[in-house]
Amino acid sequence: MREARLRSAAFWSLVVITLFNALSAIGGGIGILVTDGLGMPDSFLEGGPFSTFVWPGVILLVVIGGSQALAGGLLLARRDSALLWSAVAGFGMVIWIFVETGMIRGISVLQILYFVTGALQLALVFALLGIVGWLPRDVLPGVRGGHELRRR
Repeated sequence: MREARLRSAAFWSLVVITLFNALSAIGGGIGILVTDGLGMPDSFLEGGPFSTFVWPGVILLVVIGGSQALAGGLLLARRDSALLWSAVAGFGMVIWIFVETGMIRGISVLQILYFVTGALQLALVFALLGIVGWLPRDVLPGVRGGHELRRR
């Protein structure tokens, strides 16, 4: 019973974080595109590969926001690929923040927040896969015969 509650709490926490990341990235990407940078100074682009905020906005909207939205939809639909896409989206968020802080040569509270949500997303995926010790592994779906992974 306790394991089922832990698994349910981890799953719904992952759903909430994924949807939060999706809405934030989609909203941020649209905001960057509509306002030409959300008021960020052009100096953030100096020395980088972009001359305007268009491509960073598109990447944030489509790649980061899209992968988060896909992962959230798959989680809600309880599809087999949901954890894979949640991991991809979490890694994408963490990589986005690393690249962004390197390009602007600075850090803000929002970047810390989104790094933490991306890392937490990955931790919850690992937990639901049984990779961490505090949430036991389930039998893998679709595995037949005597090769199932049993709970620890």
